[in-house]
Amino acid sequence: MTTQCTQEQLEFQGVGTRKIQGAFDGGHISSDGGALLLREVDARLGITERLALCFTDHRVQDLIEHRVPELVRQRVYGLALGYEDLNDHDELSLDPLLALAVGKSDPEGAARRRERDRGRALASHCTLNRLELTPQKLDPKNRYRKIVHHPARFDELFVELFLDTFEQAPEEIILDFDATDDPVHGEQEGRFFHGYYGHYCYLPLYVFCGEHLLVAKLRTADRDASDGSVETLAFLVERIRNRWPNVRIIVRGDSGFARDDLMTWCEDNCVYFLLGLAKNARLLRKIGKEMVEARGLFDASQHASRVFTHFQWSTKKSWTHPRRVIAKAEHLAKGTNPRFIVTNLDETYATPKALYENVYCARGEMENRIKEQQLDLFADRTSTHTMRANQLRLWFSSIAYVLVSALRRTALQGTRMAKSTCGSIRLKLFKIGAQIKLSVRRVLVHFTSACPYQDVFQKALQNLSAYPMRC
Repeated sequence: MTTQCTQEQLEFQGVGTRKIQGAFDGGHISSDGGALLLREVDARLGITERLALCFTDHRVQDLIEHRVPELVRQRVYGLALGYEDLNDHDELSLDPLLALAVGKSDPEGAARRRERDRGRALASHCTLNRLELTPQKLDPKNRYRKIVHHPARFDELFVELFLDTFEQAPEEIILDFDATDDPVHGEQEGRFFHGYYGHYCYLPLYVFCGEHLLVAKLRTADRDASDGSVETLAFLVERIRNRWPNVRIIVRGDSGFARDDLMTWCEDNCVYFLLGLAKNARLLRKIGKEMVEARGLFDASQHASRVFTHFQWSTKKSWTHPRRVIAKAEHLAKGTNPRFIVTNLDETYATPKALYENVYCARGEMENRIKEQQLDLFADRTSTHTMRANQLRLWFSSIAYVLVSALRRTALQGTRMAKSTCGSIRLKLFKIGAQIKLSVRRVLVHFTSACPYQDVFQKALQNLSAYPMRC
């Protein structure tokens, strides 16, 4: 990416009798050639176009150079490309290829109003800050913070994007609920010390359906993992059934969500649940016979042995009535490993073994999606002071995930990167050196000939061409 640094000669270790020298004088060269793929999938699905509708812009439109759709694209594309900090955008504003991806008609910034801004087509971090730091109750006298986001619109957007990915209603969907820690290292509003994780953090709630993200809700850590899950589920079920009235909905989660209020709501609203259940002395006594059987099978084979059973069971106080519990009595070389789940699925749905191994254990895939969110797309970059601004940062990261996930789902099918993580997609398809040449009639982008994933890039663009343009 071109910078305005002093073009100082750089000296490297030579090869044989040849010197190796360099300088930052290559002209319009970008390290993010794959940003054009992001633009293609976004144009066809309209993700950032719809994201921009979650904001109200109170600025005088005749006086601005960066409109809200361009600002949100710059922010989301930046996260997808690996730029986690707003400060990064001061240098990114010089990149004409990213400006093209964002939708700037003047990618060199030659026509900027102020002379000091010329050459920078994109917004600086100060302008992008206005997306995050505007309070909910706008002060009309405020000179800068005049772009307000509306949380309710974000909640609707994620569900709409999920529903729109299906051409017809599925017979069944599984909603995976999970909570995780988001460490904080400052004096952010709402931070609390969490004893289980051992540090100050937030405790965001995620809901996925397969690889689709439906909810990313930032919460303080001074609460139960399931807090707010009933309200969240009620919201999701209403929106989903408005579009798909006959779909079977299954809620899946670990033992942190095996709470009576959540299960009761599911039972009252024709929603199924499959939830982990923490073991205790009463449950272990209940499967004593199966544990003995599993130990005998292990002694005979010296291999991990499992025996499954199911029964009606209730807690002494916290549950209002008995529920069906699936038990796995397992013996390993290192000892016993009993596990329990609770469900209201009928016995005809699957055998206890299949229900545990094929349906419940599949929730582990959600852990990979959360890792992509936090490690690859910087969902844990919640370093502003207010909860409101940090929630917006989490949503930006979530939209970046939705965008890259959509590219994986639509563009990379049939390629060797069809199951790649967001981090691998960035490294192999987005981080491609490209030279940009601008003329009156066209923009020429010369990608590096040494790119080892040219075939995947070309196939991805070919796959995307089959999708109609949304905007």
